[in-house]
Amino acid sequence: MIEIEVQNETDQTQIGLRFAAVPRIGEGLRLRQPDGFWASYDVIDVWYKKAEFGEIWVPYIHVRMTDADQAAAVVASQVLSQREPQPFTA
Repeated sequence: MIEIEVQNETDQTQIGLRFAAVPRIGEGLRLRQPDGFWASYDVIDVWYKKAEFGEIWVPYIHVRMTDADQAAAVVASQVLSQREPQPFTA
């Protein structure tokens, strides 16, 4: 497993994830958003940085939410913001 730092352009967040292989530019990933839902992301950049120890190069990827998922998130937030909160009843 390879530890890769994922820099998310959509949420402006960074997280370390483990991959079996380094994703290539243009590949798609499914990542969990801060709200707990899953969304599709495109890899827009891959680069390597030399580690502080030894001759090891650490991979980094830069991702952005796909246009389709971004449009769906905007529509969902508009719909949810117009509804009145309802109390939970069992």
